[in-house]
Amino acid sequence: MNKPKTVVVGITGGIAAYKIAELVSRLYKNGFNVQVVMTKHATRFITPLTLRTLSNNPVLVDMFDESGTHRVQHIGVAEEADILVIAPATANIIAKMACGIADDLLSTIVLATRAPVLLAPSMNTNMYDHPATQDNIRKLKDRGVTILEPAEGELACGVTGRGRLPEIETIYDKIIDVLEDRPRDLVNKTILVTAGATQEDIDPVRFITNHSTGKMGYALAAAAVRRGARVFLVSGPTYLTVPDGVESRQVRSAREMNDICHELFGQVDVVIGAAAVADYRPLDYSDEKLKKNDNDMVIKLTRNPDILEGLGKRKQHQILVGFAAETSDVIQNARQKMQKKNLDLLVANDLTVEGAGFAGDTNIVTLLFKDGREEKLPLMSKLEVAGVILDAVLELF
Repeated sequence: MNKPKTVVVGITGGIAAYKIAELVSRLYKNGFNVQVVMTKHATRFITPLTLRTLSNNPVLVDMFDESGTHRVQHIGVAEEADILVIAPATANIIAKMACGIADDLLSTIVLATRAPVLLAPSMNTNMYDHPATQDNIRKLKDRGVTILEPAEGELACGVTGRGRLPEIETIYDKIIDVLEDRPRDLVNKTILVTAGATQEDIDPVRFITNHSTGKMGYALAAAAVRRGARVFLVSGPTYLTVPDGVESRQVRSAREMNDICHELFGQVDVVIGAAAVADYRPLDYSDEKLKKNDNDMVIKLTRNPDILEGLGKRKQHQILVGFAAETSDVIQNARQKMQKKNLDLLVANDLTVEGAGFAGDTNIVTLLFKDGREEKLPLMSKLEVAGVILDAVLELF
């Protein structure tokens, strides 16, 4: 069994420090060994105990370790790291790194490590835009440090502008990107990915939907663009952030998604239908909110278009990939769907298995190929599953 990769997460004294609990938790749940290193100021914003619980590792703050965990604290951590992530990265730590100052545990680890370093800046807009900070950022980029762009929005100081911590999803995706170092083997390929649930309106207040969050589709889009593909993402409503470099089209209903997919189909080489598209919609939409009374309500449903089946009838050179979320006779039902829709690859998952299905960050799937082959995957993060799916797609060209 491969040794899990070690992500050293350095937390500095910014108000966004509390958000890093989510990043630590996600990394740990996805099988990484997470070592948290905090500056003393960071402990004023979030407790080491919280992060120790989430990482299942002692949290390091002081230069001098009396527990004997590391032979020389900063050297041991620096050598074990597969990546060093500093989030939030304040103006202070950026300045210290640019000048080579090592006056606490975290800044000393920065100098001692040979692992890739990733910074997620977070600070007041004026501090970020200050010429000194910008000069320091340029110096670090020239040395090979990866620095994410801060997000824009309302800051803790009340100012609206650039300086917010990048979304945790963005930081996590970049960590995976750096660690995987995948080849750009999808250059000159265009991939259409559908994601999320659709919503089928009953009246202005109510709609029919399902439990899909879009995480699998967004992971596929992120993985494909990192490997050099041009990616169209057609997504139902979701809270997820569109990955950098992805061309996004947002929809609500199955018919809207169907129209856009057919519109884009002639431009693409691959379609990956990861969306959980509603099979039915209300036959009649009420312009006014339906009022409840003492009687039962009967809503008549009509079939929605089957997007992949429609594309399967049109396809020429395109590769079509579908998903089948089942609760019984998983492989048999998936094979029938594959044949009916003229798919080249189908990703089947059993919703009754722990770790598979909607909402979570992991999945357990079986890849079904047109030639009868099956490849059953173990429990993996959805980003890892996305990578395997894209590997399988490459085989089909």
